Amino acid sequence: MGFLGKLFEKKECSICGGPIGLMGNKKLEDGNMCKDCAAKLSPFFSERKNSTVAQIREQLAYREDNKAAVEAFHTNRSLGNITKVLIDDTAGKFMVTDISNLAEANPDVMALSDVTNCRLDINESRHEITYNDKDGKKCHYNPARYEYKYDFYTVINVRNPYFDEIRFKLNKHAIHIKTGGGSRMTGNGLTDFLNTASAILTSGYNPRENVEYQEFENMGNDIIEALTGRRPEVN
Repeated sequence: MGFLGKLFEKKECSICGGPIGLMGNKKLEDGNMCKDCAAKLSPFFSERKNSTVAQIREQLAYREDNKAAVEAFHTNRSLGNITKVLIDDTAGKFMVTDISNLAEANPDVMALSDVTNCRLDINESRHEITYNDKDGKKCHYNPARYEYKYDFYTVINVRNPYFDEIRFKLNKHAIHIKTGGGSRMTGNGLTDFLNTASAILTSGYNPRENVEYQEFENMGNDIIEALTGRRPEVN
């Protein structure tokens, strides 16, 4: 059978036995899976292609049992922004989800004691701010000015047979911070010297002076404290 023949060959889900549409096949190590069965797996599971049919069936049985744990879950605390960390203090359980309908989402219910580590991952990038002089030539401020961009991620390491890390973003939109202090060159030696000296003295940059930065850093640290019982030290 040629390539096109294999492409259009009808496939059957090795899990439920149902037909698999043309673009709906999810390959397993030793079989195929339909998109409906794949949707029932844990959202934190990433080893589908390396999993056998037997391993997927085992996980789906675990996910089915998890529904009862979700139903018994009583949220005492909710932390986060878009994705929430929900905590049941009485049972010592938690779950992570961005879907409000818990019965539909079936988020993995885990024990707080299964958290092995939790950290805040702050991604920083920057680009230099320039200006055009009267002739349209690109010029640099002195000292240089930058625009910084920040994204905040919580990373939770857990003991679970199907995944060991949960990573999610706290902020919906990147936090942008521009540094000030850089001065434009005028061509006047004394004026440029004085402007540059003044700019150097006032160009100290600390992102924690930004309210949004503080908000998401505190949010991440609150989650870490709730899951591990320790408050991270801020340098």
